[in-house]
Amino acid sequence: MSIILQVEGLSKNFGGLKALSNVTFDLPEGQIMGLIGPNGAGKTTLFNVINGVYPASEGRVMFRGNDVTGLKTYEMARKGLARTHQVVKPLNELTVLENAVVGACFGRHGYGLRKASEVAMEVLQFVGLEQRTEQLAASLNIAQKKRLELARALSAQPEIILLDEVLAGLNPSEIADMVETVHKIREQGITIIMIEHVMDAVMNVSDRMIVLNFGAQIAEGTPDEIKNNPRVIEAYLGDPKLAEKLMRQHEQEV
Repeated sequence: MSIILQVEGLSKNFGGLKALSNVTFDLPEGQIMGLIGPNGAGKTTLFNVINGVYPASEGRVMFRGNDVTGLKTYEMARKGLARTHQVVKPLNELTVLENAVVGACFGRHGYGLRKASEVAMEVLQFVGLEQRTEQLAASLNIAQKKRLELARALSAQPEIILLDEVLAGLNPSEIADMVETVHKIREQGITIIMIEHVMDAVMNVSDRMIVLNFGAQIAEGTPDEIKNNPRVIEAYLGDPKLAEKLMRQHEQEV
């Protein structure tokens, strides 16, 4: 399985604050990688450095063997990397269809309006918004806006998509529907990194996971390895003694 994305020693400083510290991982093509950690761990900052919102202070990002460190967001989109945002920001004055068309126009292929509209319609059908194409984006509820955010990213026809808390604010039924959609995205051959706080969902959908805490990478492995890692438990619970106790309980159960 080929490696589509390599992150090597990536660090990001904001003045005296070290938001990321020496993050390193390889992402095989076609996998779903879960990115978890407590609030403020540096997860969204990592996304922002990978896709060009912030320049890296140290390290580099390799996409299909090419060094893309420091490229702008629109250049990364043309390379084949798209993302959603934790706080959805649709173009409220535009229709649902027009929002998705923007993604297709500024995505990997830079389509003209006619082709972009065709691509956008296909994607809106894929995410379940085909009945709302002429609605203004501002009129959608939160679950629909999450799907529109996803549609805009998918309309760029990326090879990798970074999903920043696509499950946040959704009810259990909506979460189940979105998880199914994430599986279908992978079935289309798109590689995924997803930040998520809904643990059951991200554990079930991920092939591998990375855990950040205070900007540092403290664990990497399968979901089973991650949920039984004492450093991960300590990071979430803040109590090393409790982490040790939980590990002993787990070992006894096994």
